[in-house]
Amino acid sequence: MGIDHPAFTLSGLCAVGGLMGYFRKGSVPSLIGGLGVATLYGVSGYLLNQNANYGIELALGTSSLLLAAGLSRSVSTGFKKPVPLVLLALGGISTGYYAKSYADFM
Repeated sequence: MGIDHPAFTLSGLCAVGGLMGYFRKGSVPSLIGGLGVATLYGVSGYLLNQNANYGIELALGTSSLLLAAGLSRSVSTGFKKPVPLVLLALGGISTGYYAKSYADFM
């Protein structure tokens, strides 16, 4: 398993999550946010797969964005709703993973 695999997996999860938010509740921000983050993860996965510049940095930045969004939504819901907690967990784990990968790479 390469370093690109988590980025592609997170891309798929974010796309599905954004679509689910839109189709279940009509949330356009969920659709835009989910597909936007999915696109960023997809591009970073591609860059990592091609050993191109800035793949790890983009994955780390996208993971940090997901972490911030999860934290913001978790705080506003009192840490009681599952979707913001999942965003928080995925963002935290992926930020840690790509931060370690960046440190190992540099």
